[in-house]
Amino acid sequence: MIRLDRFLCDMGIGSRSQVKSYIKKGQVTVNGQVCTQSDYKLDECSTAVAFGGKELHYQRFHYYMLHKPAGVISAVTDRKETTVLNLLRDAPGKELFPVGRLDKDTEGLLLITNDGKLAHELLSPSRRIPKTYFVKTAQMVTEEMIHQLKEGVNIGNEKKTLPACVSRPEEASNPFLGDTENLRDSSLFLTIVEGRFHQVKRMLRAVGNEVVYLKRMSMGTLKLDEGLKKGEYRALSEEELRQLRELTGMGE
Repeated sequence: MIRLDRFLCDMGIGSRSQVKSYIKKGQVTVNGQVCTQSDYKLDECSTAVAFGGKELHYQRFHYYMLHKPAGVISAVTDRKETTVLNLLRDAPGKELFPVGRLDKDTEGLLLITNDGKLAHELLSPSRRIPKTYFVKTAQMVTEEMIHQLKEGVNIGNEKKTLPACVSRPEEASNPFLGDTENLRDSSLFLTIVEGRFHQVKRMLRAVGNEVVYLKRMSMGTLKLDEGLKKGEYRALSEEELRQLRELTGMGE
């Protein structure tokens, strides 16, 4: 059982004070009847609740895939900068937050949710969740550089980075990356299983190169949707969520 105002808050209708006002004004119905009691208790799974004539299907946790653009910071709020949550203003869900972070100048896949348990599992160092990035570099990527990245490099921490998976772009074009044919010698796909501060940039610097463009393509089983333009988002499919849960052991 759950209070009516909590139900509406969880659905992202508004803050607690806002939904109480909506309820008081008769904008909410329960099983087809106007309900003006904020503390009315209901079964969230079987009770028909509607706001403004639109039926609401209860969902406590929400999961969104965002194609993060450059120039936006991976934070919930900020007084000066545009945050990734600013891009999801109309998304249902209370207390959403980004799972991990991408640098301000980094683009690509970012998972937004309010499921703290799943986020914790995805970010846990012991899980070693793979994350793949497309990297453009200032100089040619040599075979020696690739070998070093695969072996692990010293980026200034006590331990070297864990071995990375590295490959060169093979496709002539990619809907995300544009023409990669002429970038083959100065770009790569890099998959890491850690999440150290500025790790990809520090890894390339450690082998004598510099990152000039960085885009995250995947995180675990979740891959950036080719249909999403920069700044756009969508809810995860049931299959995408199931695969993430299985990956973290939450689906067992």
